[in-house]
Amino acid sequence: MPNELIDSISLFNNWKQIDDNGVKNLGEEISKCVTLTSLNLELYSNSIDENGAKHLGEVISKCVNLTSLNLLLDWNKFGENGVKYLGEGISNCVTLTSLNLHLDWNKIGENGAKYLGEGISKCVSLTYLKLFLNSNSIGDNGA
Repeated sequence: MPNELIDSISLFNNWKQIDDNGVKNLGEEISKCVTLTSLNLELYSNSIDENGAKHLGEVISKCVNLTSLNLLLDWNKFGENGVKYLGEGISNCVTLTSLNLHLDWNKIGENGAKYLGEGISKCVSLTYLKLFLNSNSIGDNGA
C-alpha cells in the first residue's frame, strides 16, 4: 500500500553485510513512499554487488519527486554494470537538485564512469553535485 505521508528517508546501515536480497527488500519498502523528496542511504562496506545496484537503480527511478539524493555506497562490489544501473535510475530523477554520491572502491572502471556521467547529465535541475570515485581504476578515458 502506498505511503503518502513520508517525504524523507535516512537509513544508516554500514558494515552489516547487507546483500542483494536485503537491498531488494529495502527497495520494495522505499518504493511505497510515493511522495518521497529526500533519500539518504548510507550502505557502505556491505555486500552489494551488481544485482543489488540494479535494485537500487530501479527504486531510484521510481522516486520521481526526489529533489535530494545522498548515496554512500563505498566499499561494495557492484562494478561497471552495477554503476550503469545506478546511472539509469538517477537519469529518471528530473526534479533532482542535489546529488551526493560516494562510490569509492567499487571497481567501476572507465566504462562505469561514463555510464554514470550519462545518467547524471540527464538531471537538468541539478544545482549541487558531489561525487567520490576514488580507487575505481577510472583512468583518463573515464574521467
